[in-house]
Amino acid sequence: MNENKKTVLFAGVAVALVALALIFAPQRITPDAFLEQGEPFFPEFTDPNEAITLEVIDFDEATGAARPFKVTFENGRWTIPSHHDYHADGKDRLARTAAGVIDIKKDDFRSDNVSDHEACGVIDPLDETAGLTGRGQRVTIKGGNQQVLADFIIGLPVENREGFRFVRVPEQKRVYAVRMDIDISTEFKDWIEADLLQVDKNKIDRVELRDYSINERTGSVQQRDDLMLNLKNGEWKANKMKSGQQVDSAKMQTVLTTLDELAIVGVRPKPEGLSASLKKSSEDKAISQSDVRSLRSKGFYFTRDGRLLSNEGELQVNTKDGISYTLRFGEVVYGSGLAVTAGVDVDSGEEQSSAAQNRYLFITTEFDETAFPEPKRPAGTDFLKKPDSLWTDEDRDNKALQDTHDRWQRDVENGRRISEELNARFADWYYVISADSFEKLRLKRQDLVVKKDEKEED
Repeated sequence: MNENKKTVLFAGVAVALVALALIFAPQRITPDAFLEQGEPFFPEFTDPNEAITLEVIDFDEATGAARPFKVTFENGRWTIPSHHDYHADGKDRLARTAAGVIDIKKDDFRSDNVSDHEACGVIDPLDETAGLTGRGQRVTIKGGNQQVLADFIIGLPVENREGFRFVRVPEQKRVYAVRMDIDISTEFKDWIEADLLQVDKNKIDRVELRDYSINERTGSVQQRDDLMLNLKNGEWKANKMKSGQQVDSAKMQTVLTTLDELAIVGVRPKPEGLSASLKKSSEDKAISQSDVRSLRSKGFYFTRDGRLLSNEGELQVNTKDGISYTLRFGEVVYGSGLAVTAGVDVDSGEEQSSAAQNRYLFITTEFDETAFPEPKRPAGTDFLKKPDSLWTDEDRDNKALQDTHDRWQRDVENGRRISEELNARFADWYYVISADSFEKLRLKRQDLVVKKDEKEED
């Protein structure tokens, strides 16, 4: 074969190979994952006010158990089902959380492989077949009729991408890197009314610290001290205060501020019978043996003469509005997390090693009628039948007396109403307060009554 024929043959083969390559070469494909980039995760969820339920499930690797937290609107009120249906202050916070969820988008596709889920931390915390590691936080938002508006698993932070987390939708393999700016709190304290007592420290004019011990077997009481502090002309004075002594103003302010800002770290429901009894007037109260056992388990006891006392004493607080609060301090609450906030059982090792010795708190209120002595009534009410232009001096005096008496009656009715509302609120719950709050409130005479400063004596 001459050279010309060889050249033509090789050229023909080359053309054929090029044609075959063009026919069988893989075409460039754009996967759905990339087509969806930038799209919202939940395009049909557009109104944050539709959200009425938030459920967040974390996973505790130490115990191998899922930890649920739930807030929902049901029967006309916001509650926290994971914490005995305690009243939640949840509407605005849930709307903010929902708005953040609406905004999340499928920013960057990362993987379609199930084998990557552990490394990304997006394994469903409810998955019963997976290991202990690599679990994420599952967030579910629902609307009316339990309609699921959003359901996703938040994984680990994305390395070198500040503000990004791995995210996966349950029952799907695909994982995205997502910019997240969502306040998803599972802290009990973040979802409740922060102002427990609803008292203004500037209205407190009397504080009494009752220090005693109880013989739990016999119910007898040993009174150690009764420190009474009264605000007079802008200065706090204590009973049994000797010459050359004064109330430590800084520590007194700490007590007042702690009362004003007192927050709870957990709740336990009281038995229904006990709650109902506490909402009745004193003469109608009836306490069963099961109620007594419940009280004793929390450190509260009835004496032989029917008084309710506590094993760590009590604090009475009176306000200018006539509201008298009694705070009774009970047993220590050990543990952390749900063991404190909701009373979920913890092992004995955690109980003994816990540094945070929180306390049970039992609160009641009453209206102090003596704070508002009834003023003199008018001698007559003839002025009501006359135009004021025809009033006599006696009519004007009677009108002034009537106005004063009306104000007194409004103040008394308002005080009674406030006390009843507070009692109805406190009646259902044993509260848990922090060790720090307890220590700031349970001061003794030697803590608050001190020697006068030498400069003041001069």
